Amino acid sequence: MARMTPVIDQLIDQLLEEKHLIAPSRIEILDTMAEYIRKRSKSKRNTNLVYICTHNSRRSQIAQIWSHTASVAFQFHGCTSLSGGTEVTAFFPSAIQAMKTLGFSIESSSGSSPNPVYDVHVGEQTPSISCYSKKYEDAVKSIDDFAAIMTCSDADVHCPVIPGAEKRIPLTYNDPKHFDETDQQKSAYLKTAVHIGREILYVFNKAL
Repeated sequence: MARMTPVIDQLIDQLLEEKHLIAPSRIEILDTMAEYIRKRSKSKRNTNLVYICTHNSRRSQIAQIWSHTASVAFQFHGCTSLSGGTEVTAFFPSAIQAMKTLGFSIESSSGSSPNPVYDVHVGEQTPSISCYSKKYEDAVKSIDDFAAIMTCSDADVHCPVIPGAEKRIPLTYNDPKHFDETDQQKSAYLKTAVHIGREILYVFNKAL
C-alpha cells in the first residue's frame, strides 16, 4: 500500500481488520462495487466514482474522502473519486470534524464563503482533493462515464436516472443529520464516518 500519514495508516489497518462488523446484507452491494472497480482497473480504463446524496454535505463528502484515501492506499491509479448532490449547500462542519478526529487534514481554502472549498490531505507525498458542495451534474462535467454511488435513500428514490452513469450502486447510509443539536451529534457523525470508511476500504481491498 502507498504510505499515508501514520494515523491514517493505522486507521486503515484497523478498519480492514473489522470487516466482520459489516452487515451480511451489505456484502452483495459492496462486492458489486468492488467488481466494477476491478474490471475497470484490469482493462486499464479510468475509474470514476461519484458519490451522490441530496445536499452533498455529509455522507457523500465523507464517502468521497474515504474513496480517494482507499484508491491512493491500494494504488488504484486512474481512479477518481467525486461527489455531488441534487442541491448545493455546504460541507457540514460536524462531518468535517468527524473526519479530522479520525486523522484527516482538512483546511478551508476559500475564506468565509457560504460554501467553502476544503483541501483534504491524507499524506505528504499523496495527492490532495478539494471538497465542497455541488450538484452532481457539475461534478461529472469533465468525465465521460462513471459509477453513481447513491449514499442516501432520498437521492436514490428521487433520481431514478443519473445521466451519463455507466453503473448505479445503492450504497445508502443513515443520515447523521437526525442527531444535529443533540448530545449525540458528535458521536453520530464519527460513527457514520467510521461506518463508511470500513465499507469503502473493504470494497477497494476486495477489488485488488
